[in-house]
Amino acid sequence: MAISYEKFHLKEVINASGRMTILGVSKVSENVLAAQKFGGEHFFEMSELSIHTGAYLAKLLGVEDAQVVSSASAGIAQSVAALIGEGSVYHAYHPYTDKVTKREIILPKGHNVDYGTPVEVMVAQGGGQVVEAGYANMCTPEHIDMMITDQTAAILYIKSHHTVQKSMLSVEEAATIAQKHKLPLIVDAAAEEDLFKYIKAGADLVIYSGAKAIEGPSAGLVIGKKDYIEWIRLQGKGIGRAMKIGKDNILGFTQAVEDYVKNGSESGESMQARLAPFIEGLNQITNIEAKSVQDGAGRDIYRASIKVSGTKSAKEVIQELRAESPAIYTREYQANNGIIEFDIRSVNEEEMNKIVTRLTEIMK
Repeated sequence: MAISYEKFHLKEVINASGRMTILGVSKVSENVLAAQKFGGEHFFEMSELSIHTGAYLAKLLGVEDAQVVSSASAGIAQSVAALIGEGSVYHAYHPYTDKVTKREIILPKGHNVDYGTPVEVMVAQGGGQVVEAGYANMCTPEHIDMMITDQTAAILYIKSHHTVQKSMLSVEEAATIAQKHKLPLIVDAAAEEDLFKYIKAGADLVIYSGAKAIEGPSAGLVIGKKDYIEWIRLQGKGIGRAMKIGKDNILGFTQAVEDYVKNGSESGESMQARLAPFIEGLNQITNIEAKSVQDGAGRDIYRASIKVSGTKSAKEVIQELRAESPAIYTREYQANNGIIEFDIRSVNEEEMNKIVTRLTEIMK
């Protein structure tokens, strides 16, 4: 039987929540599928595949070196382990040994978020110990500086819409503190669209998700200083073994990066143009007030935001949207305030019409 929703008793999904892991993140292009197919149909010396695709990506991105990993989360864990172990094979084999004590990872308190798993879980998996700097509503360069000790292995900065946006130091400011203390700075930029910005800002390692902005297969990318990337590769003998990535996804992801650098992603202007008729349709529905809003983290991403009133709460509407097939998934971060957002980056016109129809039925 051919692959289908019915074969595995699955619902069709309209993904209006964005590039979310719980929905398989993003769709891949024919170009990427062709690269994956080539990878699936051939054998390689895997260590050479890792090194040479890394070198190819590094040249594309203007960095010293790069490593394809299984996910951005794996990138955090392996980067932390790499910077703690500093190239020691003993450490790779014994990542949690008491012989290595320099394990503190300084993290702004407002960056210690749950993005599907807590950041501190990935740091701990890499053998690190989170030391929070600053407060939930503020972290300055001075707050980072005062937490650094002789046991500090690195500074970690999370660039994400999940984190606190108010009164947080910039990547550039974090880099200045890191350089002052001769410490490496890791920037987790999983969903960010700019593959050049954070290295230029002074980060030593930058981590991206393969399947979010880049629209590749399930993968992650770590770029940065050559020595540090080599230390990350060494983790394949340690914790990285449980996070290994297949040859098909390495090649598919490499193709996705090449295409992304060449073509970029959909512009905010294009999103706004596609949103206009959708918002007009939403505003015809009883007890719904719709408008276009920009991404909370300042990215060039625009979404439809609806304010729900009447007898049904936003949470009830969200549940009803998911209940049938196609299941319609939305962004629900502001549901407590009666607000639901629709991210249309992976939604076409036909699917937007289905959303309007379903909401009309729900809000009767």
